[in-house]
Amino acid sequence: MTQQLQDEFDRSVENAEAWMKAIQERLRINDNTKGPRSALEARLRETEKIRALEPEGNLKMDLVLVKADAALRSIREDKRHEILSKLKDIKDLWEETAIYITHCHSRIEWVWLHWNEYLKAQDEFYSWIHNMTVTLEPDIELQLGLKEKQWQLSHAQVLLNDVLNQSVLLEMVLEEAASLFSRIDDPSVDEDMQKKMRMEYDGIRQEAESRVKLLEKITEEHEQYSTNVSQFQSWLSGVTQRLNCCIKEESKASAEDKLKALKEIAKNIRRGGKKWKHLEKQCTEVILNTSPLGAERMKDELEELRKALEKLKQLSSEEEERLLKIQQSESAYESQARQLKADIQELRKDLQRLKNDLDSAEVEKTEDGLVALWRKCTATRAALATEESKVERLKTQLKELLRFSRDVQPLTESVVSAIQQYQSVKSKMSKMTTDTETRLRRLFQNPLQDFEQWKPSVHMLLETPEPALPHIEAALTLSSQFKEKFMTLQLKKDLLNNVLGEEQAKSFFQEVAEASNEREILHRSLLQSKNKLQNLILQHKDFDAGFAALQKKLSVIKAKLDLEKEPRTDLLGRKTQLQRLQMVQDDLAELIIQIEEAEKLVQSNTTRRHEMNQLASDSQALKRSLEMMIQQSEEHIQKHWAYNNKLSDLQQWITVSMEKMVSYQGADGEQDTEGRVAGLERWLAEFPDKEIQLHLVEAHGQLVMENSSPEEAAHVQAELDQLKESWRTLKEMTTGLLKKQQLNRSLADKKKIGFVDSRGALGPAFHLLDADPNHKKERTGEGQNTSSHMKLLQEFEEWLQGENTKLTKIHAATSSSTEEIKGHQSKLEELQSRVPSGQSLFDNLLHVHSVIGNSEDLDDLRYRWMLYKSKLKEAMSS
Repeated sequence: MTQQLQDEFDRSVENAEAWMKAIQERLRINDNTKGPRSALEARLRETEKIRALEPEGNLKMDLVLVKADAALRSIREDKRHEILSKLKDIKDLWEETAIYITHCHSRIEWVWLHWNEYLKAQDEFYSWIHNMTVTLEPDIELQLGLKEKQWQLSHAQVLLNDVLNQSVLLEMVLEEAASLFSRIDDPSVDEDMQKKMRMEYDGIRQEAESRVKLLEKITEEHEQYSTNVSQFQSWLSGVTQRLNCCIKEESKASAEDKLKALKEIAKNIRRGGKKWKHLEKQCTEVILNTSPLGAERMKDELEELRKALEKLKQLSSEEEERLLKIQQSESAYESQARQLKADIQELRKDLQRLKNDLDSAEVEKTEDGLVALWRKCTATRAALATEESKVERLKTQLKELLRFSRDVQPLTESVVSAIQQYQSVKSKMSKMTTDTETRLRRLFQNPLQDFEQWKPSVHMLLETPEPALPHIEAALTLSSQFKEKFMTLQLKKDLLNNVLGEEQAKSFFQEVAEASNEREILHRSLLQSKNKLQNLILQHKDFDAGFAALQKKLSVIKAKLDLEKEPRTDLLGRKTQLQRLQMVQDDLAELIIQIEEAEKLVQSNTTRRHEMNQLASDSQALKRSLEMMIQQSEEHIQKHWAYNNKLSDLQQWITVSMEKMVSYQGADGEQDTEGRVAGLERWLAEFPDKEIQLHLVEAHGQLVMENSSPEEAAHVQAELDQLKESWRTLKEMTTGLLKKQQLNRSLADKKKIGFVDSRGALGPAFHLLDADPNHKKERTGEGQNTSSHMKLLQEFEEWLQGENTKLTKIHAATSSSTEEIKGHQSKLEELQSRVPSGQSLFDNLLHVHSVIGNSEDLDDLRYRWMLYKSKLKEAMSS
């Protein structure tokens, strides 16, 4: 029994051991995680089956334990050790097998589960990859506006964050893959597969990042554009507000300040135009990433901004133009007002100067004083005539100022005051001129009135049967004085023409001529009466005493004549000398009549007749000498009168011109108005005539000095030198003023007044030859023409001297009868008929002179020729 139990124990142990070894073998075969998933799954199934057999092993171990317990109970003590040892071994084997089953199944199951989890994570990853690919694959959709673009960017950023967050999952999957690969060594989880997964993820990440960057750029561009638009709108609003402040009427700022602000606004608007151009460029770029509807809205918005800017620009331009017109109007008003004030001041200054001249003029009683006063009044009248244009210009300027909406009352009052001052000076000048001319007329007419009062007494004396000799001699003395006065009046023909006027002067000279003829007739009648009385006295006295008295009278007359041969030092001395000569002439005429009467008484006595003839011959010679002296004296006085008159006129003109120059030079540049320049040009137009007058004065001065004393010649030369110096000073002042004008006027204006230079404009035309650069070349032929020139010059001088002598004799001769007057006129007409031939000679002389170019002798001859024609014309018209 015991053995059976032991055998049963042994069999159970053997069966269990065999079964355990079989299980271990199966486990050893399946204890491997390498390989594909299908093999791992098969091993997992196999280990599950083996694990399912574990209860069977437990049964076998329970059977062994039961058998061992039964055997141990029945076996001997010494045999237990063997059973226990086998029991222990089988227990250890079973424990090992059970652990092996558990470990092997667990390991394979873990790998299997791990692989499943990996595959699940991999599926999720690739599903995410697919979804992200689908999401990121379409192009970026164009959005309507900035908010939409910002939302789109936010969505892209969320996607990018998702992508970045998936990197954790990727790392986990890749870590699992690496772990699995180390366990299963399957290609599905090898490094290439891991790299592929990482590349796919990197592709998605890069795409997401690129999209975010692109959307960020698009959004930033739109944000920048929107910011710029907002800033532009704010700027536009600010500029509009500033412009509205400038436009408001209640603004207290001046037009100049407003214009300055508007110019700054216009400058700002121009900068705004550049900003708008920049916005337009930005808009073009933003529109490329904006939906069509959004692009249309942006264009409309930009167009509205452009219209607002253009409207602002137009409004600013219109306001600036309006203010410019206002400023120009104000500037024009101020300029014209300043000009008007300056012209008023200048007019007042000139009028005050003229008034002072009139106030300083003393009331004269002498003829020379009255003539000087009349000349001053005449010069003042000429100056006032010039000032009249200034008065009219003041009125015109005031009318122009009235069109401005400004208060011109002060200027109106100033103009009215200046006009009143002008009228006052004009009235005073007119009154002084009238008074002076009246006194001069009265003074000139006094000799005629005295003569008219004297005539009845002479007629009464002549009608007396036996007049007293002293009464007759007194009447003859008064007659000589009247002759002197009448001749003096005739010498003042130019002055009387100016004072009385040509018509009145002509009538007055006719009265003088008639009075002279009447005086001549009365004088002869008085002489005849005196001779009759003296003859009666001679008949009753001794002839020798009478003859001695006649000789004594002739000697006295000759002595007086010798005393008058000395030249006088001035015009007054000449006039006094002429008066004395005329008195001597009257005495001589009276003596000749006495001699003729005495000759009749001694016709029968040969000796006494011879003595009387000799005395008569001496008296006739003395008469001829006296007539020559009177003729020369009259010519010289006439020359001197002409010289004084022309000298006085030219000096007066130069004085007035210098005063004008001073006023022009004292004026500011702004006061050189067109009216002033026009006045200056009118004044400059007088220069050529006045320079001719200067040469005429010099020629008259030379004629005066030819027959003057050294003292008188020196005095005339000093007057001429002073006149030339005044003329030179005036030319220098004129040249300086013209240079000043040339700095402020255009080239056309310079040419307009450029004729006044140092020679051409202020000199006679015949001086222009000196400026010819080819003149020196022309002088090479001068020697060939000098002899012809001198011959023509001498011929013309001789002819002119002869004609002048004839004219002087005709002019000196007195004509009492009609036949004598006709003969006088016939001789003058004969002289006039020879003037064309003389002009032809002079033209030939000028032609030769144009080659020779020597003008010193010709200038003197020119003026002598002009003077002769003038004297002949006056003689023809008188």
